[in-house]
Amino acid sequence: MNLKIAVLLVNALSTWFMTGVIWFVQIVHYPLFSAVGNNEFRDYAERHCQLTTMVVAPPMLLEITSSTILAFVWNRGHLWLVWLNLAFVVIIWISTVLCSIPCHAKLCTIGYVENVHHWLVFSNWLRTIMWTLRSLVLAYLMYSSMVVPRT
Repeated sequence: MNLKIAVLLVNALSTWFMTGVIWFVQIVHYPLFSAVGNNEFRDYAERHCQLTTMVVAPPMLLEITSSTILAFVWNRGHLWLVWLNLAFVVIIWISTVLCSIPCHAKLCTIGYVENVHHWLVFSNWLRTIMWTLRSLVLAYLMYSSMVVPRT
């Protein structure tokens, strides 16, 4: 297997995994935060952060690494999509660092606060949309890499 295709495959698989995770988190998990009792919420939030980090850190690191490598080695056409793919993952990381992590830190420290929870759910739509767009871009890049040109 060609190195470029292997990197594309790693990028696509890690992105598709994270797209599933983020949709579950956005639709099911984050909205249920408000159902956890106030007395239990800080412990719940801390455990959530620990366990979620174990699940999402490896694929997110694979994504950013493989997206960066892909942008610099890709020469199979649709280069602008490869760079757009990298831009989307950078937006995801910026949103994670500037919005999600601070919200989780507040929820772990002070407990459930409605406006912090609301901001977490609202701001997470950006990451949900970015991962969904990445999934589509990578599906197209995978498809276009498999199509054999007619001679």
